[in-house]
Amino acid sequence: MPRCQNCREKFTPKFFLDKFCDSPDCEKAKKEYQQGKVAIKSAVKTQKCKGLSIAKGYGCGMPQTERIHGLGIKCKCYAKWLLESPEGAAKLKRITIGVSAPRIELEKAFQNRKDRNKLGTLLINVRSVCHEYIRLRDIGKPCISCGIPYLEDFQAGHFYKAEVFSNLKFDEKNISGQCRQCNLRKEGNESGYRAGIIQRHGMEHLAYLDEKAKAYKKNDYHWNRAELEEIRKYYQDKIKELKLILNQ
Repeated sequence: MPRCQNCREKFTPKFFLDKFCDSPDCEKAKKEYQQGKVAIKSAVKTQKCKGLSIAKGYGCGMPQTERIHGLGIKCKCYAKWLLESPEGAAKLKRITIGVSAPRIELEKAFQNRKDRNKLGTLLINVRSVCHEYIRLRDIGKPCISCGIPYLEDFQAGHFYKAEVFSNLKFDEKNISGQCRQCNLRKEGNESGYRAGIIQRHGMEHLAYLDEKAKAYKKNDYHWNRAELEEIRKYYQDKIKELKLILNQ
């Protein structure tokens, strides 16, 4: 690349912006630069398009300013090598994987998050349908745990807590109409609930719940979409049946 004989700086765009001396060389270079950047154009290094190392045998031989493996990018010899040679195909595959892998991982993470959100929405939906059925089923019955007469604000109370025992979360045998006092302020009133189950349903019913609770402690339980959709359909059908009976 040409240099000024006085200040020894190369004639580059940065030189004309930052440095300039009063020598004839610099004056001439500046004049050529202002007239058409002749000095800069002449300083651009060109090399023949000729394949090097793994790209040997390819190349058109024309002067190029940008090369990869000795092949000109602008003359498309590099693209030809990528598409036609085994070495080029291997490199293209690595480039493609390198570019697509982060996108694939991002898409996978997004889909997983989307699925989790959908599952969470479905859980809320199933809970709503399940509790609606329990409230309809137990209309007119006293509170399972304290025995006070039925009130319209009775809630669907769990014997084994839904937050702790996932496998009993939507089990109708584990849920009964319960007053707000027992369900909220007395944290379910477990002792009264246990006595109420025995009185209303018998010991076998209680044994069933105790056995399922023990099984959960040994093997944690996670819901999947198919199960939840099946449970939702079950309770929707039960609600329709109950409403037909109640409206008669």
